[in-house]
Amino acid sequence: MHHMLIELYAPKPAWLRLDADARQAVFSRIGEGMGAILALGIEPLAFGEIAGDVANSAGQRFFAVWRAPDRSALDALVEGIAASGWHDYFETVNAAGEAVDLTAHLGQLAAA
Repeated sequence: MHHMLIELYAPKPAWLRLDADARQAVFSRIGEGMGAILALGIEPLAFGEIAGDVANSAGQRFFAVWRAPDRSALDALVEGIAASGWHDYFETVNAAGEAVDLTAHLGQLAAA
């Protein structure tokens, strides 16, 4: 069963202080590690800016959605993101877990 990682994040002051060249250097460093992550079967599904005008919107500014083939790949993704230095520049909240269908999820809710 697939595992999902949904990241919600907002820039920290350290990011806001970087000029365009320094930001590009951060992106290059992150990009260097992407090949190894994608080789694990991880799929980047969606990225974007959070619509703040939606009811119950999250307080963060951006989101990313990833799909991993199993828990070990998910753990490698989370570890790889941390190792890239991402958290030095972005305050991040992770929501991760095994993806199930609606019926199974209703069972999870009923059992809570």
